[in-house]
Amino acid sequence: MARSPLTLAASVTAALPRIGVTRVGALTENGAGRFDAALVHLDDGRTAVVRRPSSEESASDLAAESRALLALTPGVRALLPFAVPEVLGETGSGTDRVLVTTHLEGYRIDPAHLPKGPGYAPAIGGALAAIHALPVSIVRTDGLPVRSPEQVRDDTARLLDRADGTDRVPDALMLRWRRALREDELWRFESAVILGGGTSSSVLLDDDEDDIPHVTGVLDWSGLSVGDPAVDLRWLASAPLAADDVFDGYTAASDRSPDALLRERARLYAELEFARWLVHGHDAGDASVVADAVALLEALVEGVRGDHIVTDTRTDIDDALALVEQVPPAVIGTADTSMQTDAYDPEALSLYLSAERDREAAAAGLAAALADDDLSGANADTGAFDLTPALSEEPGPTAPIDLDGWTENAPHTAGTPTADAATGGAPVGSGDTSPDADEDDEEDAARASRAALRRWGVTGDGS
Repeated sequence: MARSPLTLAASVTAALPRIGVTRVGALTENGAGRFDAALVHLDDGRTAVVRRPSSEESASDLAAESRALLALTPGVRALLPFAVPEVLGETGSGTDRVLVTTHLEGYRIDPAHLPKGPGYAPAIGGALAAIHALPVSIVRTDGLPVRSPEQVRDDTARLLDRADGTDRVPDALMLRWRRALREDELWRFESAVILGGGTSSSVLLDDDEDDIPHVTGVLDWSGLSVGDPAVDLRWLASAPLAADDVFDGYTAASDRSPDALLRERARLYAELEFARWLVHGHDAGDASVVADAVALLEALVEGVRGDHIVTDTRTDIDDALALVEQVPPAVIGTADTSMQTDAYDPEALSLYLSAERDREAAAAGLAAALADDDLSGANADTGAFDLTPALSEEPGPTAPIDLDGWTENAPHTAGTPTADAATGGAPVGSGDTSPDADEDDEEDAARASRAALRRWGVTGDGS
């Protein structure tokens, strides 16, 4: 049962001996329901906020908030261009803990209502950049959590394992997240001091005489730690219209090394909140929480279908064939089809073994046709052939291929290509000079050539 403001006001005297309360009022804070809070006016003229936890879980959060605020010494606060609540007093422990802090003036904006454009969004981004610029020593000195990029990545892997263990995460989402986890570039960032759980409603704003908003204070410090700066930006998934402007304000105010994939990690963390909620419900045995999390995950998988956390700009196999069709035959005749990369994705190869067998058969057909015509470089004993004399002397790199559009049950089309690739050079025959025979041999050779091209493409980087 929630405690009344009067009850909370009475507990202030225990936390602040010899200080009286002259007036009290209700106060609505972030995370409503986790804390009972009230706004109190003290007889020494100060205005304060008194809070008590509503559960054991929120009790640990309130203790962490107190510890974090005490770690922000006057010297640290001087580095910030806004105010931070100060601890005036506290007493008790567990669900009986009472924390009294100074009250900061300002208004807040929920993420869903944060508008785009200059003003609010860039100001909030700049405030977060100021927090991330704090020296990490303030966290280490007070024994608060410190996580390196490797540890952050490991934590994410453990969360995925736990979520996967519930058997309630859609396969497409788990594959999407596992793929992001394997992207080394995504996890190359510089750890920084972070709030660890704030949103735009953690930032207090005020307007100057020209109605230009500026940040007056920041609340919600219970997650103070050293970790991934993207964690403090994950809430932008709930503010899509303002996201660009928040990031612009963050980048403009930051003096840290550029983080090319900051937005991608923030997006990943936002999605993983659904997985975290599922794990929480599963571990607590709460069927209603599990059902809620599953519904959220099912909605999410529809919203991100065909998308990746890290944008893949590599050309897929159909795009490669379409490009081949647009190249004049004379140019194709000088193309380098040598395999210049040994990079491959074992998972992709395991999915496409049957398609590979079709390509092998088509390539063997081409080899036989070439052997019958006694082309230069053919080996009559093995059917192997060498196209090196017809290739350019200045080979270019094999274009990377993206295989993510393929599925295990997709029909194999090596024998019937979806696009007709142009071919160069003279028609390949088998000794029969009749028009029909030449036409059939040309068609077989062209089909096999296209299948061989697909085979070379698959051996590229399919990650």
